[in-house]
Amino acid sequence: MSLSWESTFAIALELKRQHKDANIEDVTLKQIYDWTLALPEFDDDPALANDDILYAIYQDWFEENLHG
Repeated sequence: MSLSWESTFAIALELKRQHKDANIEDVTLKQIYDWTLALPEFDDDPALANDDILYAIYQDWFEENLHG
C-alpha cells in the first residue's frame, strides 16, 4: 500500500503503531513530517506538505488515541 499526503488517517494509524510510546500531546508537526517521510510506504513529494496536512494527521492520531 502506498501512502500520500491525502492519506492522513492511514498515516496517523501507522505513526501510532510505530511510535507507541509517543505522547501525542507532545508530538510536533515537524516530528509528524519527519516520521511520515520515514515510513516505507510513504510515496509522495515532501514539498507538498503544509501545516494543514500535518495538523490533519495529528488530529486523526489524537482522535484515534481518544476513541480508537
